[in-house]
Amino acid sequence: MKTMIRAAAAALLACAVALPATATAAPAPAPVVQSGATSLTDRPAGVVRLPAPTGPYGVGSSVLHLVDRSRTDPWVPEADGRELMVTVHYPAADRRAAGRPAAYATQEEARRLLEAVSIDDPALIRQVAKARTHSRADVRPAPGRRPLVVLSPGFGMARYTLTSLAVDLASRGYVVASIDHAYESSGTSVPGGRTLTCVACTVMDESGWSKGALVTGTRAADTRFVLDRLTGARPAWKYASSIDRTRIGMAGHSIGGASAATAMASDRRIDAGLNMDGSFWDEPPADGLGGRPFLFLGTESHGPGSEDTSWDRTWAGLSGSKYWLTVAGADHLGFSDAPVLLGHFGLPHGDLPAERAVSVTRAYVAAFFDEHLRGQEQPLLDGPDPSHPEVRFHRP
Repeated sequence: MKTMIRAAAAALLACAVALPATATAAPAPAPVVQSGATSLTDRPAGVVRLPAPTGPYGVGSSVLHLVDRSRTDPWVPEADGRELMVTVHYPAADRRAAGRPAAYATQEEARRLLEAVSIDDPALIRQVAKARTHSRADVRPAPGRRPLVVLSPGFGMARYTLTSLAVDLASRGYVVASIDHAYESSGTSVPGGRTLTCVACTVMDESGWSKGALVTGTRAADTRFVLDRLTGARPAWKYASSIDRTRIGMAGHSIGGASAATAMASDRRIDAGLNMDGSFWDEPPADGLGGRPFLFLGTESHGPGSEDTSWDRTWAGLSGSKYWLTVAGADHLGFSDAPVLLGHFGLPHGDLPAERAVSVTRAYVAAFFDEHLRGQEQPLLDGPDPSHPEVRFHRP
């Protein structure tokens, strides 16, 4: 039976899946925070500051509300189709473009996120909602056509928890579409003042995680729909001409990373995939993803021969370029914004400092897509690098 890891930060983000169906593990203790956030009143004031992006471009962002009425939502069948919120980050025409700073999350999304650790102080909720994202809403894009990268968050986590990675990729010249999968996050604000909550978390808990493949299959279908709406004849995004539809990648955290492989198996448009510390629920196809490249990037607990046999099994079934990297000191949520958020409130977040966790993730994700979507050879992928001593290469 698949076991959920509720690591120290997992309570913050509802539930994040780390281990495969054949593995077992004891839940780690959640952080203790007093009700009403009284234990946090002496924490540093001010908004959360995400690490600044490293690329040469300024960053713009747009928020899209997309509804696929050709499908029944698996978690709420009575819903009017499969409802998705998508944030598109992209290189801006002007690095110092004027415009409204892009929001990190809505007030309601931030409230539901912090509710998981008993933080209900409105001032602290505002600090998260107004986190500095280093992007401007709907500013004009830089000229040219750009590779597209789709991002899928961990189970129970919202799309904005991958903002540090999304903004950095955009600053390096990518268009990045981060998807909120309906009813699979702590809270997703949609038009009309509604909030979609994690109905799927309850379903999965009650089923003993016997339906993990339903999550990856649903997310693969979500990704196909988003690609159709971004690259089709009548695109939903006003700057869709910025996308080079011949160069598409996908990355995800936790079950979002497993969904990248599942999406690739069903959609040949995705040229390269990346899994950040997620167990694989689906067997690789007989053609090994047709030789398309794939990167495994995980914690030390995801090394070869670990409890998570899904990594060994999937690795053996893939053909073409493949990479297996683990990061010393990182915990399961260390590939998202969780270390930054938790660090802001003085909560535990693994042994790797927050900014270092973000830096390592950004470096290897960008190197992988630079090599396989842009054709730019990346020595960082060839083996150990002294500037990233935490990263270990495995070649089982």
